[in-house]
Amino acid sequence: MTVSENVLTQLQIRPLQYRDLDGVEQLLTQATIGPEPEASGGVLAQWLRRWYGPLKLLSWMPTPWQHLANFRVAERDRTILGLVQVTPTNRSHSTWQFSRVVAGGGTTAQGNLQLAGDVGSQLLRHCLETIWEARTWITEVNIAEESSIALYRQNGFQPLAQLTDWRISVEKLQSLAETDPNLPNLLPVSNADAHLLYQLDTVSMPPLLRQVFDRHAKDFSSSLARSLVGSVGHLLKHQDVVSAYVFEPQRKTAIGYVKLHLSTSGDTDHRADLTVHPAYTWLYAELMAYMAQILQNYPAMPLRLTAADYQPEREEYFQRLEAEPVEHRLLLSRSVWHKLRESRGVSIERLQLSDMLQGFQPNRQPIPGRISLDTCTRSDLFWDRWDYAHFQDFQIYRDESRSSS
Repeated sequence: MTVSENVLTQLQIRPLQYRDLDGVEQLLTQATIGPEPEASGGVLAQWLRRWYGPLKLLSWMPTPWQHLANFRVAERDRTILGLVQVTPTNRSHSTWQFSRVVAGGGTTAQGNLQLAGDVGSQLLRHCLETIWEARTWITEVNIAEESSIALYRQNGFQPLAQLTDWRISVEKLQSLAETDPNLPNLLPVSNADAHLLYQLDTVSMPPLLRQVFDRHAKDFSSSLARSLVGSVGHLLKHQDVVSAYVFEPQRKTAIGYVKLHLSTSGDTDHRADLTVHPAYTWLYAELMAYMAQILQNYPAMPLRLTAADYQPEREEYFQRLEAEPVEHRLLLSRSVWHKLRESRGVSIERLQLSDMLQGFQPNRQPIPGRISLDTCTRSDLFWDRWDYAHFQDFQIYRDESRSSS
């Protein structure tokens, strides 16, 4: 075993505990791999101190918020060297997301150097091997975080798409609000429309992303408990939520969807989720005018939306609208459907049929026996006699043909 492998075996990866918060806060301010640790370290540590008790209680119950605070830490010699947060992205828990990976280096008691990339890889592989219900893993990384992108690429993640956050100024929103949108079939969203939103989400993505996200109709519906908790959360965040979709009566399908997160206090930007059917790109202007009119009743703040490069029409519309690109992120994914340990070097070609079907192996070697006439049925004897008679006729025909020639 090499020195680096010996150092990695000393790491202990376990769930986050309350006594780890001081070490986590120090890690977030000194880590070399992670999403802006200097800016988000204190905020995350403060959030964990405030909600650690309720989130720990929810993690023991089979609720939709069971994995809200699914953190794991990498510890060595009572020092926190890494932190990872994972969450499922759909109800079936077939796709999980690395929401946050933070890793820092250090030295062992023997003076061996431990790199942050080694700690981050150990955290990623631990999640890939222990969370068995996950078939696919995804993550979003800012394109400026080269160390994080290198960490994911080293562990088998491949880029899927590039996401861009666009910000529309207050002046542009006021000019859009002067246009009266032509949306005669704009309807509010309810649980009865979950299958329509699922169809719209399916048709708006390429087949590869559709397979990665693996969404179903139940992912677009909300239970009573989820609605109540969501309402309380929006009230604490000083937000209002407005959602609507455009219905096409001839095709009996949804062709556009919008969801607005409106800031009532004016401290943050308004946010919106926008989905349009690829065959109805003219809805971008109509839905933007509809959202701009709603925003006139709230504090004057910019509107922030997210667009992917697999929807070029939306990016072109935002460019014509002179929207400001704020952030560029890379969407990465990796499949672990086979669940084979990569360190063992196991491949499908090396597997023998006897190894795959161990439950069907006989307990002893079969003993050959003789076939007697007593074991044959009458039907078997009949067909044997019929075949023998035809064989004799064939021999007579062959002898006659030879003699005549």
